[in-house]
Amino acid sequence: MIVGIPKEIKNNESRVGMTPGGVFELVKNNHKVYVQSDAGEGSGFFNQDYQQAGAIILDTIGQVYAMSEMIVKVKEPIEEEYNLIQEGQILFTYFHFASSEALTKAMIKQKAVCIAYETVEDEEGTLPLLTPMSEVAGRMAIQQGAKYLEKPVKGRGVLLGGVPGVAPGKVLVLGAGVVGIQAAKMAAGLGAHVTILDVNMKRLRYANDVMPPHVVTEFSNEFNIRRLIKTHDLIIGGVLLKGAKAPNLITRDMLKEMRPGTVIVDVAVDQGGCVETTKPTTHEDPIYIIDDVVHYSVANMPGAVPYTSTMALTNVTLPFALKLANLGWEAACEKDASLNKGLNIVKGKIVLQEIIEAFGWEEIVA
Repeated sequence: MIVGIPKEIKNNESRVGMTPGGVFELVKNNHKVYVQSDAGEGSGFFNQDYQQAGAIILDTIGQVYAMSEMIVKVKEPIEEEYNLIQEGQILFTYFHFASSEALTKAMIKQKAVCIAYETVEDEEGTLPLLTPMSEVAGRMAIQQGAKYLEKPVKGRGVLLGGVPGVAPGKVLVLGAGVVGIQAAKMAAGLGAHVTILDVNMKRLRYANDVMPPHVVTEFSNEFNIRRLIKTHDLIIGGVLLKGAKAPNLITRDMLKEMRPGTVIVDVAVDQGGCVETTKPTTHEDPIYIIDDVVHYSVANMPGAVPYTSTMALTNVTLPFALKLANLGWEAACEKDASLNKGLNIVKGKIVLQEIIEAFGWEEIVA
């Protein structure tokens, strides 16, 4: 199979779809790999690294799309890429369709085979291709939240770890999944007082077992959320419903109950956000303020640490990319139930029910 690795063109996205090591494995399996010139530069991988791994370097993104049967990338295609996508071409990347009707309609129109990293699901019900980026984003959420709690950027002026004689800051984590656990771990490591909310008692029991005593768990409901947001300095949105839009756990009216300078980091922004006032931002312009509450909602948080993120992503995507290249998408998805769950849109037809439900469609809208 001919595999293409284009350069990411989303704002401040420095990750790349595959490391040179991943390319080496594809070439070793007799596949041809085209890599756009300088595609990996932001992650610390250069053209000569890919050439040594056996890739062919192409000058433009248009060439990569035109000459490839399968495109492996990181983020969903943006508008400039829509018309480059060919009918029947395999796109293997993060899509998060439920958060973008425009993207969904574009992929239906292009009749591509869209396999989304975020809905590939293993036998245990975990999402192996989403997990490493959720780990990165969860840890980064505390780094960014701690920074924006500083007074010069309109935060409350609270040091999360406190100092002797001064109580530590308080962190509220919505969701005890991968993002939530990683965020809680980082916040606890800084010495903050952490409260984790979730509706899944198994996840809360797990968090209670593995976390230190200054991390507490509570059941998630509106009453508890309204009570806790009044006293917490940093709120992390880590809610995920596979393939579906995230629920709004914090509504616009709740902002007035928070203290001025409270910081919200909504990691769920890729799926529409779990805060009603969430809107996607970029690393270039990451925050905005509503009712004196600082919102950080960068839609590609792991893109700020591209070396770590690209390495971690290739570790988990490569085995699936190899299956797709070796067998073709139909045979690969037939033989691998996990990969089959990654199918979202196939040649103009939505095959994941959560996407239709996200937009209130009763049928496919072209």
